[in-house]
Amino acid sequence: MRVTISASTLLAILTLAVYIASAEPVAVRYPESISQGVVVMRAPNGSVIATGELVQALIGEHVQSQLVFRFKDGSLYDETVTFSQNKVFRLLTYKLAQKGPSFPEAMEVWIDRASGHYRARVGDDTAEGALDLPEDLHNGMAGTLLRNLPVGGSATGHMYAFTPKARLMRTMLRPEGEDRYFAGETAHTSNRYIVTMDLVGMIGLVATVLGKDPPDVRFWISTGPAPSFLKFEGPMFVKGPRWRIELSAPRWPER
Repeated sequence: MRVTISASTLLAILTLAVYIASAEPVAVRYPESISQGVVVMRAPNGSVIATGELVQALIGEHVQSQLVFRFKDGSLYDETVTFSQNKVFRLLTYKLAQKGPSFPEAMEVWIDRASGHYRARVGDDTAEGALDLPEDLHNGMAGTLLRNLPVGGSATGHMYAFTPKARLMRTMLRPEGEDRYFAGETAHTSNRYIVTMDLVGMIGLVATVLGKDPPDVRFWISTGPAPSFLKFEGPMFVKGPRWRIELSAPRWPER
């Protein structure tokens, strides 16, 4: 059975027990608010394979962020995360649905911190049950955390992947370098970050021995007084191509 995971969860897996080790959540430096943006996904050769929207809304005191991609081949990627931002970022709920020929298997995932439960379906297999949620769990939140790191700062955390059984990964978010980008003819500087992932416990040791460690992914964040997401690059499922997500613009009907 092939393992499928989200853009922020991204990983490979085996079958053994895991343990939980918790680190400090990332502190809030730039509180999130309402926003809506258009994004595009590209194949390694640069061709557009999907267009999408990132919509963020305030639900009471919490933030709900939804990323949806609709692929040219009819595939769908729909990821929603709800989190609090009282001094630190804290994941509350997470939902993922993906299906279609762009993915090796259809997948649905639901995590709820309040109940401590999860449900997952990968292909024809399902799993559900109690789940220990580290305080620094950040499925679907890597871009938000990176925007809030101090200059030159790093962070550790955890994400879950699903086989469909929940498997814990340890993550490291750290700066890797700087790259230039252009707005028209004006050059700007972005910070390039790498996010590395390791399966926790004995399962991680076995994965390393077998050469099945989760792949690294990269994010580009603008510098200056308003750090913002610019680009993501990495696979969205095991042994998948390194797709690229970038900012785009609305398309208007021709008059």
